[in-house]
Amino acid sequence: QVQLTESGGGSVQAGGSLRLSCTASQRPYSRTVMAWFRQTPGKEREFVALNRWRGGSAFYADSVKGRFTMSGYNAQNAVYLQMNSLKQDDTAIYCSAVDERYDCDQRAYDDWGQGTQVTVAS
Repeated sequence: QVQLTESGGGSVQAGGSLRLSCTASQRPYSRTVMAWFRQTPGKEREFVALNRWRGGSAFYADSVKGRFTMSGYNAQNAVYLQMNSLKQDDTAIYCSAVDERYDCDQRAYDDWGQGTQVTVAS
């Protein structure tokens, strides 16, 4: 079982940027899918982005497309989520997850990190 640790969250003004990191306790298989989700109180986890650990074209939720970018991958045990042009609606706890399936549904993922808080102020 892979242990995931997120970092890089914080508070930022709207329009600002943050870069989240997800570090894995061991290098996942290159075909492993790594996904980011976010959650706000009272709501289900929302899909943000995913990609295979080996890289390639990432897939993004419409709400973040053009503003968020996944990078990192196979060269190290870390994957990053660069978040630009942040909006108040992006405020949430961001969690990473891994699985072998290429899926935007949170129910497909068994291994999750603890999450990191992102707060965007107006």
